[in-house]
Amino acid sequence: MEHVIAERELAEPASFEKLEAALRANQACLVAHRVRHLRTYISLDGKRTICEYEAPDAEAVRSASQRAGMPYERVWTARVFVSGEPK
Repeated sequence: MEHVIAERELAEPASFEKLEAALRANQACLVAHRVRHLRTYISLDGKRTICEYEAPDAEAVRSASQRAGMPYERVWTARVFVSGEPK
């Protein structure tokens, strides 16, 4: 499994509660594409998010997002870096 990042720009400001409800409502899409949500960062104005997933690849996150009607700007795979940890 890969660590996948999805960058999203939202038309309307969202709260953590709205994002959590959307995640619950679209859980079947994530499961169908073997995507597991890890965490989401939301901008202070509520219009941008960075979502972290564990998935087979970036395409799985793109497909699940499209099926769920969750637009994205970019989706890419990443390596996790934690300061002070060995490579």
